[in-house]
Amino acid sequence: MGESKRRCFVVMGFGIKTDFVNGRKLDLNKSYRLLIKPVVEAKNLECVRADEILHSGNIDVQMYRELLEADLVIADLSTANPNALYELGVRHALRPFTTIVISEDKLVYPFDLNHILITSYQHLGDAIDYEEVERFRLALGKLIDSVIDKDESDSPVYTYLNSLIPPKIQEEIKEAILEAPAAPNPASPSVGKALSLIIQEAEDAVEVKEFKKARDLFRSAMLLSGDQKDTYLVHRLAFCTYKAADPDSLSSLYAALDLLKSINLAHTNDPETVSSAGAVEKKLYENGQGNQHLEDSILYYQRSYYLLNNRYNGINLAMTLVYRATSSLANNDQERIADLIFAQRTWNRVLFLCERDWPIILSKEKNDSPLMNDGSKDGQELREYYFSQKYWILVNKAEALFGLGRFEEYKMALAESEKIQHHPWQVESFQQQLGKLASEMKKVGHLLEPKWIAPD
Repeated sequence: MGESKRRCFVVMGFGIKTDFVNGRKLDLNKSYRLLIKPVVEAKNLECVRADEILHSGNIDVQMYRELLEADLVIADLSTANPNALYELGVRHALRPFTTIVISEDKLVYPFDLNHILITSYQHLGDAIDYEEVERFRLALGKLIDSVIDKDESDSPVYTYLNSLIPPKIQEEIKEAILEAPAAPNPASPSVGKALSLIIQEAEDAVEVKEFKKARDLFRSAMLLSGDQKDTYLVHRLAFCTYKAADPDSLSSLYAALDLLKSINLAHTNDPETVSSAGAVEKKLYENGQGNQHLEDSILYYQRSYYLLNNRYNGINLAMTLVYRATSSLANNDQERIADLIFAQRTWNRVLFLCERDWPIILSKEKNDSPLMNDGSKDGQELREYYFSQKYWILVNKAEALFGLGRFEEYKMALAESEKIQHHPWQVESFQQQLGKLASEMKKVGHLLEPKWIAPD
């Protein structure tokens, strides 16, 4: 029988997580899939992350065994994930060497880690530059080569307390753990499946608009993870819950809002949480559930807009301000004009952001063209990403111009957007929002100077 492969355990979060210090969203799955796993496997090591472990019994037992016994541990501290920081500490306490620490380069560390070597990579938030992929893969590969067979301490615990003896699991205990039957959990039908597989099935269901199926899968993923407050899973479950409209639209919206409240909605500085709540509250107002939902939607969109300074939240903030101008919350024309002026300022800011983002996207697309054209799944995903980004920039620009009454420029931006490859749902989403905007502006556009007059 051949010798089994050595094993690398990767300590990091999964899905899209927020760095709360700077508000940036990072797709950690891209970091793992593009930067880490291919390099580890190229070194003939088995590579596994916690969400890839087949679930049987207590997931924590399996995680701690990996931290003790894995031949190599790579810990990615990006977003200052507290679980990753804790698990790195456990590894450093259990093993004196073969631990590599990495992070994206804008991470502000929550405490003094100057005594630990941290190798950085550049993450663009929702994408990773092709040149950076090549650079970091080379750097990580060399780092693995330098530590995998060396008995040189990289743990500060064993460096400073150099007489410590690393622990081992006694063989009889190890055998008992391996032979113990999995504890049945009737609440989780997914025993025997990796968490990553369930999440991927859920995301695949979202892609084809099977939101009820996706909702049920994300529920299973939350049960399997054991973390009812994982922000990525809560965000996705909330989104699929209101999109599923099961058993009906209103109850699903309220259920989604309750999910978001469970992750500290009232006080969080996670822009994704408050932005998602803004969308739900906006839909509740549009469904006739009262002015309080509009006020809350404005509050949430303001928070996420000021945290991120991005187009999506700007466009929706302006829309809710127009809603306020036409609602009973505005007691007189002065208040209506104030809301409209605030909306206009927001649209002008959106135009600035569109002009800022356009050349950045084109530059990134050019740099990534080798990967986009290599025929791989990653290349196809990257092409779709750039199509989507360019389409949304152009329709965000078109909507802002429409709201400002600059209709000839609006038509030009709209015509440009139609040249970009896009999905029918993207057009439908844009047209629905524009139709609502036109309907509301017709009620109050005469208050502006010059007057906003709907185009023919």
